[in-house]
Amino acid sequence: MDPDARKLLKTDWSHLLSILEERTDEMLILAPSLNEKGLVDWARFRAGERPVLERGLPLNSVKRFCFPQPEELFLFSCRPAEPGAFRLQEPARLEKNTVLFGVRPCDARSIELNRLPYEHDPYFNSRLESLMVIGIPCRETCSTCFCTWTGGGPQGTDGMDAAVWEYDEGVVVQLLSEKGEKFFSSLSATLLSREEFESLFASSFGNLSEDVQNPADLMKQKPLLSCYDAPFWQRVADSCINCGVCTFLCPTCYCFDIQDERLGGQGRRIRYWDSCMFPLFTQHASGHNPRGRKVQRVRNRFMHKLKYFPDRFGPLSCVGCGRCIRECPVNIDIREVLRDLLQVPGEESDS
Repeated sequence: MDPDARKLLKTDWSHLLSILEERTDEMLILAPSLNEKGLVDWARFRAGERPVLERGLPLNSVKRFCFPQPEELFLFSCRPAEPGAFRLQEPARLEKNTVLFGVRPCDARSIELNRLPYEHDPYFNSRLESLMVIGIPCRETCSTCFCTWTGGGPQGTDGMDAAVWEYDEGVVVQLLSEKGEKFFSSLSATLLSREEFESLFASSFGNLSEDVQNPADLMKQKPLLSCYDAPFWQRVADSCINCGVCTFLCPTCYCFDIQDERLGGQGRRIRYWDSCMFPLFTQHASGHNPRGRKVQRVRNRFMHKLKYFPDRFGPLSCVGCGRCIRECPVNIDIREVLRDLLQVPGEESDS
């Protein structure tokens, strides 16, 4: 339980969903839902529907709601005769706030990790200001989940404005921010004490978080060159086909490119996701590519998440959601790579 909880409100699903239905006109509310292929993914919540919460993580992470694919930065006219031709104009921004309902702890924590490299990014921060996250702590884990390896946990509330704790007779809404308090201000509920909640928590959620670990400190102690020159990189790279699915589904991969597009007389400048697994990602205008070989790209991806990022910011650039494990067509498992890196001998010298 988060010690910073402002209020604990005991209610039932019908009252909770009625609050979501009341807000659909003033806010864009998104929740896990079955798509046309029978997969769980994010979709607009509609009155009378119930979010799909019992089938694990949605296919896509919440990254796209702070960092859209693509994101329009500027618009411009390509007609020379028009006044203001080729002058960049900012596009109109959405006025509605966005609410994400049913966010799991790993996805919510990814928002906090992405704040670190995007601290001064005006587009990311603007979308974050208009975003509200209502999380659902996990009562069980999937075979590909490993949030406890990365400093998180199935009952973590980092990055949430409110958390909805399910139990057999109903739900407890834990308010964690001013946004959460405002959203649930009209919720019909019973106020719980901390002791009452902790008793309910112990009987309904068990001890899933007992083995939480944080190998980031251990990785920071590993000598950079020893990790870089480790003998197992070629073995990992031999399987990889550089498809990039791991980077696009990962909630904490944040690389992008910027291009201008033209269609008829109109143009736009967009920022869109890129992947360090693609050969063109590091190709210079001269034609030189410092990571032209597949093994170099595979090594860079894992070294960034497990070594470079913690060296710079502190935590691993991974929340243990397991999407890359689940969707990789050749069964590369980041947990195995982390184990291998932790076995690299030596410690970083302080000198």
